[in-house]
Amino acid sequence: MAPRWKGKDAKSKKDAEAEALKEPMSKIVSQLQSSLVQSNACGSLSDSSVHIAVQAEQLDLLDKAYFGQPVRNVAKDMYWFQLTLEEAFYLCYSLKCLKINRGADTSPLNDEELWHCFNSKKQAFSFYYKAYSHLRMKNWVVRSGAQYGVDFIVYRHHPARVHSEYGVLVRSQDNDDDDVNGRLRVWSDVQCTTRLLGSVAKTLLVLYVNKNGHSDGSPLYLENYAVEERTISRWSPEQSRERSL
Repeated sequence: MAPRWKGKDAKSKKDAEAEALKEPMSKIVSQLQSSLVQSNACGSLSDSSVHIAVQAEQLDLLDKAYFGQPVRNVAKDMYWFQLTLEEAFYLCYSLKCLKINRGADTSPLNDEELWHCFNSKKQAFSFYYKAYSHLRMKNWVVRSGAQYGVDFIVYRHHPARVHSEYGVLVRSQDNDDDDVNGRLRVWSDVQCTTRLLGSVAKTLLVLYVNKNGHSDGSPLYLENYAVEERTISRWSPEQSRERSL
């Protein structure tokens, strides 16, 4: 599937593509990582999300990298930003640029403590995080897919520049834990999902996460998890049949 760049005409679409090529997502994320490390950034756990106070520069980088969403101003040039559990753990564990505590005047949680905390707050967090990090490491922008009835939707670059290409569902290949989100167990669900995504020009991407016999007791086991990618699309007879001469 070719990228569908945003714009009112061919020129504006070309401009969006050129801007994305000039400033690739890998470069933006690297700049965000450096900025958060230098500021010794620390977020606070709040229910099923993480809040972090950032300055204007980091607010801009978070927006460019498309992590989280702004909540409100804290003070002049300070803003509260809200991260999902997957986003927060990615910044903390994979990029090593964010610390997270349980609240004010508490010490930051280490990787093991944070992992157990997030697993207790979200069922099958280990599967969702592995899928999320798998896509982010390939420089896809990953957002919630709730509005399309899937786990995630992914973009090649910032959503202001390009339309999303895939709706993602996460599944397990482990025999003892076969139901991550209860999806695609019946054929009618496959039909409904592919029809909905097809109507908005997206393809269904299923990520099968295999723990390879390891538990979710430690984030160190993530390296042993495997991810298999499969795309599913509706068959269109009009596009496949032989055309009459």
